[in-house]
Amino acid sequence: MSFRLDRVFMTSKVLLDALIPLVADLSSELNERERYRRLLDAMRALFPCDATALLRLEGETLVPLAIDGLSHDTLGRRFKIGDHPRLKLLLESAAPIRFPADSRLPDPYDGLVQGHTGGLEVHDCMGCVISIGGHPWGVLTLDALSADRFDGIDPASLQAFASLAAATVNVVERIGKLSATGEQERERAEAYRIAADQSRRELIGQSLAHQRLMDEIRLAGPSDMAVLISGETGVGKELVANAIHAASPRAGKPMISLNCAALPELLVESELFGHVRGAFSGALSDRRGKFELAHGGTLFLDEVGELSLAVQAKLLRVLQSGQLQRVGSDQEHKVDVRLIAATNRDLMEEIRLGRYRADFYHRLGMYPLMVPPLRERGHDVLLVSGFFLEENRARLGLSSLRLSADAQAALLAYSWPGNIRELEHLIGRSALKTLAKGAQSAPHPRILTLTADDLGLNESVLSPLVDSIESADSQLPLREAVGAYERRLVADSLARSGNNLALAARELGVDRANLSRLAKRLGLKS
Repeated sequence: MSFRLDRVFMTSKVLLDALIPLVADLSSELNERERYRRLLDAMRALFPCDATALLRLEGETLVPLAIDGLSHDTLGRRFKIGDHPRLKLLLESAAPIRFPADSRLPDPYDGLVQGHTGGLEVHDCMGCVISIGGHPWGVLTLDALSADRFDGIDPASLQAFASLAAATVNVVERIGKLSATGEQERERAEAYRIAADQSRRELIGQSLAHQRLMDEIRLAGPSDMAVLISGETGVGKELVANAIHAASPRAGKPMISLNCAALPELLVESELFGHVRGAFSGALSDRRGKFELAHGGTLFLDEVGELSLAVQAKLLRVLQSGQLQRVGSDQEHKVDVRLIAATNRDLMEEIRLGRYRADFYHRLGMYPLMVPPLRERGHDVLLVSGFFLEENRARLGLSSLRLSADAQAALLAYSWPGNIRELEHLIGRSALKTLAKGAQSAPHPRILTLTADDLGLNESVLSPLVDSIESADSQLPLREAVGAYERRLVADSLARSGNNLALAARELGVDRANLSRLAKRLGLKS
């Protein structure tokens, strides 16, 4: 009797010595992998075995999260419960199970124990379910190569260890959820910040084309229709989207943006719809997509012409039903989102070529809106320049940053293939270069004036243009004279490059897509 009591006392002490560090770990800052490694280290110290494993239940499959004593490739295996009766019994049993050495049930780890090859003639195996909230979360397994290794194990001790394992798992799960929630809130806050930064920029202009655009925005904004914004690169389609959102009843909610051209196709679905943990390599936790982040507000899809046909089909379903499924999940999520999309592609042409779905296009374009290029807005170029001049004045610490008369004329005469974005970059670059050039010969000026020479447009475009206007085209109105010069300039460049758009675009210093559109407009390309 005394011997039995001593043995119980020693067993309890060993168990306590192993459990105390694990309990202390619950309040420590450890990553998931380290927590599970320590859990299995303690398990092997307590219970004599050759291999242990912790597996998480995902649907009808058990996924190894941590192993000790098994071949490394075990972590990549997925054990379907229907194919592994031992694992199925462990999940269904409230108490630990020990399988006899002569059990006819196949062992999932046969041949996987490190340092052992071939079949296992004798095998001691036991395990238990890990439950959280009354539901099976996964299993713990112990394997030995000899048939009598687990004779001295008290099932109650294994059950106690399983309870601590459940607490460890619970901590890991909660930390994961808190981390995911924190990341999602960070994304949401970042979306608010970006939207706030964008809203500080106005749609500036007085031209008839600009006024028509503003009328369209005021009309489309209060509705809940999907808006498709079309226009050349750099015209300010995202600013238009922000203005529509600001004019809508959803203005108090975020506008979440996604550039469809900036992501690999395999990640677009995850970004749009979110994913669940384990959906693909690297999906370490559940993550909401842009649709869920934009719930109650607006989702802006830039470069929507870049979406694949498969993603278009899934987006169409969400737009029609308001229901989405995260990647890797069968669960439906209801979303209330107003969609605004933008593209610089001719989507009707894409439909004709079979690269775009007509039903998706018509769903996107419930309210089509075309943003005019800068060259069609006349003196608006000077108004928009004023905005960028003031931004750069503040950034460079000047009292005034202005344009000379010849600089204004140069801006008005230029065709702006890169539109407002090109103008923004030109003003910023010219101001910085002019300030640096002047600093070499004089102290930091209070007032800086940019000339046509500072802008550099006269070197590549304006001098030949002035010559052209002053010669045979001098009797034409300014716009026709500019068009005539553009046509000659582009035609000559295409001729020199053998009609190679990429080479001609590089020679002219413009974007290839913009040059293609310009050539079509000028009748130089079918």
